Amino acid sequence: MTHDDTPDDAADGRIETRAIHAGQDPDEETGAIMTPIYASSTYVQDGPGDHRGYEYSRTGNPTRSALEANLADLEGGEYGRAFASGMAGINTVLNLLESGDHVLAGEDVYGGTHRLFEQVYEDYDLEFSFVDTTDLEAVEAAVRPNTELVWVETPTNPLLRVNDIAALADLAHEHDALCAVDNTFATPYLQQPLDLGADVVSHSLTKYLGGHSDLVAGALVTDDPDLDERFGFYQNSVGATPGPFDCFLVLRGTKTLPVRMDRHCENARALARWLDDHPDVSDVYYPGLESHPQHDLAAEQMADFGGMLSFELDASLEEAAEVVSSTDVFTLAESLGGVESLIEQPATMTHAAIPAERRREAGLTDGLVRVSVGLEHVDDLRTDLESAFDTALE
Repeated sequence: MTHDDTPDDAADGRIETRAIHAGQDPDEETGAIMTPIYASSTYVQDGPGDHRGYEYSRTGNPTRSALEANLADLEGGEYGRAFASGMAGINTVLNLLESGDHVLAGEDVYGGTHRLFEQVYEDYDLEFSFVDTTDLEAVEAAVRPNTELVWVETPTNPLLRVNDIAALADLAHEHDALCAVDNTFATPYLQQPLDLGADVVSHSLTKYLGGHSDLVAGALVTDDPDLDERFGFYQNSVGATPGPFDCFLVLRGTKTLPVRMDRHCENARALARWLDDHPDVSDVYYPGLESHPQHDLAAEQMADFGGMLSFELDASLEEAAEVVSSTDVFTLAESLGGVESLIEQPATMTHAAIPAERRREAGLTDGLVRVSVGLEHVDDLRTDLESAFDTALE
């Protein structure tokens, strides 16, 4: 897939143009080019029940509406809903299910997703199976008569496995299940799950779409009006909605998404190639490397390979911890997708909620390091990692 594959609609333009303009018209009253921050909890009504589209900001807010329209457009969907976090959005998808329903998910999903599934919703009699979603036969074998949802991350967090969205969506639909795709790592600039058959796209807006490590928010996008209506019901009823300032910050972020992602991808590709030849590194997980087992699939369904990579050190838990603690340009922190480069150890940080035995079975070893490659000069990033290796692994 390339960006040139995107239809050139004269009304809407390509994604670089839509990122800046979709859902955002200049303010009619003042001419303000940026969407105003509507910091109001309530709205005047012209008569009882006769409002002007907004009545209470949990139910709807004009700044949030602009963001939801922008996100839906970027994903090529009809409907968008914004939430207080990515996890709040995922929780809303699970609100669709009933006691006794079964969910199929990848074995190396984000630790917070795994925790929500197993430590929260299993108490409500939902069933979950975690399988290698790159193995379609394994997925098919794990489907049950009560399977209602196939949950897909691609690329996965943190092993950067690439899942065949079209094939998994087809499989889910054959069994009358929904297919939801967490598109946080790829962003709509690099990957369009709805076009590939997914029913729902999930985002942590905290990451690349916000892009500046200064907000927490999430989103769901769909083409299905019935799903959107239900998402809207839970959005309003549960109330896990973002404030107008956070929505404004995401809108600021989406305007620069294309140029940022180009640099993220460029830097990550260069670092992955360097790490692939490094004597202290046994494996590099990055879809842009031809050695990656799903490289061809990634090239087919993604416009580029993203800014995330992980690598395996021939090191103990303690030695790997020392490496990630010894960088200066890379910041030791959870999260990802900001302009600054971040480094972390999944076993002790983002994926610590997964039991150690299951973590290792899924390939999340003690020596695994995950990096979110930022926009700094790539030579400085290489030098920083080399220095950390020298310090911790001598």
